Amino acid sequence: MDDACGLVVIGLDPGSRVTGYGIIRELSGQVSLVETGTIRTPVKKQMSTRLGVIHSRIAELIGSHCPVEAAIESVFVSKSATSALKLGQARGAAMAACAVAGLSVAEYEPSKVKKNLVGVGNAPKDQVAFMVAQTLGVKKPDWAEDASDALAIAICHLNERRMRRLTGR
Repeated sequence: MDDACGLVVIGLDPGSRVTGYGIIRELSGQVSLVETGTIRTPVKKQMSTRLGVIHSRIAELIGSHCPVEAAIESVFVSKSATSALKLGQARGAAMAACAVAGLSVAEYEPSKVKKNLVGVGNAPKDQVAFMVAQTLGVKKPDWAEDASDALAIAICHLNERRMRRLTGR
């Protein structure tokens, strides 16, 4: 919902150990940072506990900032089946928190996010981080890599949303 408060979007870069999040607002064509950070799970605890931490923390963020849409990194091929399964479970916990709050969740491949922000799908992370900072007008960002990735996903979503609106898709 675009209104006087703008459109608030949460971007998520899920991981079983660290989940990055970035909340941004678009108002009158200007994008600004609301909050960003990471959710670190207790690695020595059972996976169910770690997934609960991801779910509950994202639910808290949604409750605090009232985003109207969410964007998440889509699954990519992992080095091992175990890693892929854990990543999928973390994505599921994040997506469930969004769904319970009634948010639609858009999914973007890492190469699409990079191409959207930098212009090439294989851009290095530091170039993506630079473009995130430029877009948000942050001079010296001190956020973690996972948080930067989550912000990139959120910015990509706003760009894609704008393009769909312009092209009527």
